[in-house]
Amino acid sequence: MISFQKTEEQELLLESLREVYKRGNFEDYFKECEKNHQFPEKAAKVMVDAGFAKLGIPEEYGGTACDDLTNVMVHEEAFALGWPSMCWVNQYLAVDDILAFGNEKQKQACLKLGLQGIKPFTFGFTEPQAGSDNSAMAAKVERKDGKVIINGHKTFNSWGNRSPNMLCIVREHKNPNPYKDFSMYLLSLKQPGIQMEKLDKIGNLMVQTFEVYLKDCEVQESDLVGEAGKGFYQLMKNFEAERLIGCTANVGMARCAYNEAVKYAGVREQFGKTIGTFQLIQEKIVDMKIKIENMQNMLYKAAWKKQNGISIMIDSSLVKRYTGQAAFQVIDDAMQIMGGIGYTNDCRVSRLWRDQRVYRIMAGTEEIMVHTAGRALIKEAQKG
Repeated sequence: MISFQKTEEQELLLESLREVYKRGNFEDYFKECEKNHQFPEKAAKVMVDAGFAKLGIPEEYGGTACDDLTNVMVHEEAFALGWPSMCWVNQYLAVDDILAFGNEKQKQACLKLGLQGIKPFTFGFTEPQAGSDNSAMAAKVERKDGKVIINGHKTFNSWGNRSPNMLCIVREHKNPNPYKDFSMYLLSLKQPGIQMEKLDKIGNLMVQTFEVYLKDCEVQESDLVGEAGKGFYQLMKNFEAERLIGCTANVGMARCAYNEAVKYAGVREQFGKTIGTFQLIQEKIVDMKIKIENMQNMLYKAAWKKQNGISIMIDSSLVKRYTGQAAFQVIDDAMQIMGGIGYTNDCRVSRLWRDQRVYRIMAGTEEIMVHTAGRALIKEAQKG
């Protein structure tokens, strides 16, 4: 039986995170940043200086060794403390991608940025006509006069204004099978031919998201990430890690909202009693706690499997679907317990409520998770 009791090293790391966060007294600063749609630079610098950006980057690149499960726990704890979604300094997903598929030059460049808490690249995957249907991506790479040229239109590029590069997936137009015709390139966003338009979102306001238009953007053959024609399969591996790390936000934000609501229920008085004495409120609190326990167990098991080299193709879909829905239910119930104050911007539950909603969409919608996991489960059963 797998035990997820935290080791002494994990406990010390998490306690260090809590202490740094507590000393920072960031909550008012985060409210200001959200109001102004600004990235929380000062808070991020504190965490980078404390060494949290280094976790998971190999020691030979200047980082600190950290297994997947520990990294997941750190992400979760940051969000549970109240760190804004998408703003955490550790670049787990970019590190995972570049270590898996990048060449040495790409590793050196991207991991150097990761050490500074800078996102090395935005993900150039989604296109206006290609969301859940990845095979419909139409951005293309062509070779003209000895040059490698990319043209296309990408969308929902978070961090587009703060990342120096894009990990861009394109069609080669060499293989009629679309799944064997995609390649990935590391594309500089500072070159001519790139136009960005900011999207107006309802949540995650401290991170800007863009439409990106690519016109005659030049790359080198050495900018290829992984193997030509294998980009789609690399993308599927990316999604496994992206879903895993996205679920840390679901669990962490749910814990944050739960803690706010339970404390409030213990002091808010109505009808001469604290609302926590009412069974309807107690029922919500109990069900919220059950969902958080279930989410954590699923997430930790998937992280444990990944670090032990066991496929999480099915697990990543199951945990994303469940935690996305369950986290939203927990946060929504927290807002209900807090009543009118929960609906104001003075209460961070309102930020959690807005920010978490996208995790039921990004990295594959919860409906697509049924498709990816369902067919795999049926195939698995037939083998057995």
